[in-house]
Amino acid sequence: MPGEFIVLGLNYGGHDTSAALMREGELLAACEQERYTGDKHSRLFPVDAVQDCFQQAGIKQSDLSEVGFAFDPTYHIKEAYLVPAINDPTKVERIIDDIEKIKENFAIESLIRNKLNYGGRISYFNHHLCHLASTYYPSGFSEALLSSYDGIGEVQSGMIGIGRSGKIEIIHGSSVFPDSLGLLYSAVTYYLGWRHHCDEGIVMGLATYGDPTNEVPGEGRTYKEVFEEIITVPDAYNYCVEENWITYHKKRDSWVSDHFYDVFGPKRDTDGEIKQHHMDIAAGMQARLQDVVIDQLRYASEQTKLRKLCLSGGVALNCSLNGEIERQQIFDEIFVQPASGDAGVAIGACYLATAEQRSNLQPKKQHNFYLGSGFSKDEIIALLEELELDYETPDNIFRSTAKYLEQGKIVGWFQGRAEFGPRALGNRSILTRPYPASMKDYLNSRVKFRESFRPFAPAVLSERASDYFEIQQESPHMLIATQATSLARKKIPATVHVDNSCRVQTVRKENNPRFYDLLCSFQELTDCPVLLNTSFNVKGQPIVNTPKQAIHCYQSTNIDCLILDDILLVKQ
Repeated sequence: MPGEFIVLGLNYGGHDTSAALMREGELLAACEQERYTGDKHSRLFPVDAVQDCFQQAGIKQSDLSEVGFAFDPTYHIKEAYLVPAINDPTKVERIIDDIEKIKENFAIESLIRNKLNYGGRISYFNHHLCHLASTYYPSGFSEALLSSYDGIGEVQSGMIGIGRSGKIEIIHGSSVFPDSLGLLYSAVTYYLGWRHHCDEGIVMGLATYGDPTNEVPGEGRTYKEVFEEIITVPDAYNYCVEENWITYHKKRDSWVSDHFYDVFGPKRDTDGEIKQHHMDIAAGMQARLQDVVIDQLRYASEQTKLRKLCLSGGVALNCSLNGEIERQQIFDEIFVQPASGDAGVAIGACYLATAEQRSNLQPKKQHNFYLGSGFSKDEIIALLEELELDYETPDNIFRSTAKYLEQGKIVGWFQGRAEFGPRALGNRSILTRPYPASMKDYLNSRVKFRESFRPFAPAVLSERASDYFEIQQESPHMLIATQATSLARKKIPATVHVDNSCRVQTVRKENNPRFYDLLCSFQELTDCPVLLNTSFNVKGQPIVNTPKQAIHCYQSTNIDCLILDDILLVKQ
């Protein structure tokens, strides 16, 4: 309608490029570029994501009021390069080293206009402020403490603020580069033989097998004590990553120092044996991360008297950390942005642009994060006919699917619009029964093709969650780890991790009616209200986005059945 404020939010310039579309404060679509190009954590300009946002929302680009860009290039150049060089002439060399990146920042507006053929208003917003906005406005909390921790924005590695009556006030800009919890976690990920900015979740899973109170060989001190030396805390709101342990502040694609190697030994090869030493390093990093973040949040809560928390930034994808925050009972309620990584700042830019134009914008609980690509049944059937694949359309797809799940079959479940964010929440999922315990090993080795120690998440009917999990609040986005009950250990062992934790997804009918109905059908057959839910992809690939991608994954793995909308494919 004429006069409506419609904004396109963009994340570009780093990893997880994305786009989001909002009309008068209502999120209409949000898409990640990786889903179209197949390169996980894509750094490409999100032109495909932009086009799909318009298509899913039924809006023309000519209807746009504004583009909101989730990074402030002018502020970045000033604070990351010019101010340091003025204060320390030796830093001029960094300007020379990064001259191409600086040129890219200067050219960002022309790039946006050329890529989108757009001549309208463009606004630029601070990266971490976008993270805070992305979690505050959809939380539904009128008043809350807001936090963001990640690798790096313009110069900050995090931010703490207050959301109150629709306004955001920054109370701490957090530490600045190279003092970064996210980058240090990435450095440890690299040292342990995995991909930085990609496999940090693997390190989180490995940490549960380690013990941070073990002694580092030859050091006479524990892993926890070493990481306390690496990350120091000068005051309640600040932390420092001591520079003698790292090199990522000196040279691109360089991570840890000779001193780090002197203490911990050589880097693990990608295909090398995973030893107890590696597990203990992961545990030491995880323990220190939790201590630092929880101490900061406790102090901020005491200072502000706020008992609700909104989390975002890549570190907020660490569900073990989130679970520990919940267990500390500092806060009465916690909301974690489902797309807490950098993809989510596109949403934040939409909210900030809208707040500038609509001063009455208030937080409103966002239940629907299925904001990506969707396909009609006719489109799916046309594809199946083109590929000459046999299929059937059962009278009750939920009951038919539940019968296969009861038999222990592996099911690819493709429904509706794709989730926005890295978690599969029942629309782009691989599902199976959560028992026996060996189901975890089979899925890891024969379907996902990934490390054997990696855990799987349980999706549970919300009304039965407390029977299986020591849960303190709803967990609809699979971002808070909680402890399993004795019933869970007995009945759903394939979803219980080695430390008795579970990354739970609670499912309500109003949030995802089709996934809820499937869980109900499975419960009717088995008296179990839980399914093992993992993302519909294999290691190293993005979650499937289209029916064609789903079919390819189904055909190239040991998935037994594929459900596309109401359509069933079964391997013979």
